[in-house]
Amino acid sequence: MILDRRALIVGGLAATVTLALPRSLLARGPDSYPAPDLEKMVPVEGGRVYVRVNGRLDAAKTPIVMAHGGPGGSHAHFLTALALADERAVILYDQLDCGQSDRPNDPKNWRVDRFVDELDHIRDGLGIRRWNVLGHSWGGTVALEYGARRSPALRGLALAGPLISTKSWIADANILRGQLPVAVQAEIGSCDTAPGPKCQEGTNAFYAAFNGREPPTPAAVAYENKHPNGFNPTLYNTMWGPSEFACTGTLKDYDGELLLGKLDGRRTLFLGGQYDEARPATLAGFAARVHGAEFATIPGAAHGIFADRPRETVALIRAWLARQDARA
Repeated sequence: MILDRRALIVGGLAATVTLALPRSLLARGPDSYPAPDLEKMVPVEGGRVYVRVNGRLDAAKTPIVMAHGGPGGSHAHFLTALALADERAVILYDQLDCGQSDRPNDPKNWRVDRFVDELDHIRDGLGIRRWNVLGHSWGGTVALEYGARRSPALRGLALAGPLISTKSWIADANILRGQLPVAVQAEIGSCDTAPGPKCQEGTNAFYAAFNGREPPTPAAVAYENKHPNGFNPTLYNTMWGPSEFACTGTLKDYDGELLLGKLDGRRTLFLGGQYDEARPATLAGFAARVHGAEFATIPGAAHGIFADRPRETVALIRAWLARQDARA
């Protein structure tokens, strides 16, 4: 199974944190994931979204909700983060037309602002006053937009390997493809002209280097087999396009870089993998534009930080959440 993004999917200096942790060589996660303590279908514009909660919503510590990647992915990439439920509620959900949510498959719903609005519908549906929001990849776009709204409900904001702007994402992809063997670069080059088997071979090599560097665990495979309809390729192709290396969909002109200036840096964390598609140098540059923001790199991980290095990623997020709890 190839874990790709589609299945995931200058003011002041940022505080830079690089974890000096050993490379995980053996078990990278639990043998199975805990069943949800609560499941709910929450009404949003266009239909209902599937929400699962682990942990107590009335716990003393503020809940965290996680927005998945894609566009068109599912909550499955975050299952290792359920370890955080020992001290706070962990809320995972599938965006409309994804995973176990309703699938009207109406393109009029595939707007950035509507996906952002889903978050407060979920918060209201669960009766939550304040929460932390983490977004990964395309979910980082959703989280960025939500953070820029400066909602009083938002305590902490984490942007994990985020799509901040399409131009920066494509620029990173082009830099990284240039680091691959010449033969692989040629295969990827065919994506620009005549996508086909060679393009897919090159793309798979790119993903193996920069998206997911570890094979899926038995628990991840079992969960995928139990929930086989996670990814929505029509949604992905409409919003992004058929190739990782060029955006031809509705996000082709997306640019959220101006929103960075609207974030509360005291509560914002940028994080990504050492080999992330969203390159550490690019993320560090974005973090530096958010006064007081934190920046962290997960050693040994590619874009799929929760799959490649779950223990390190969860430990980093746990510590960051504790710092948010300590703030008023």
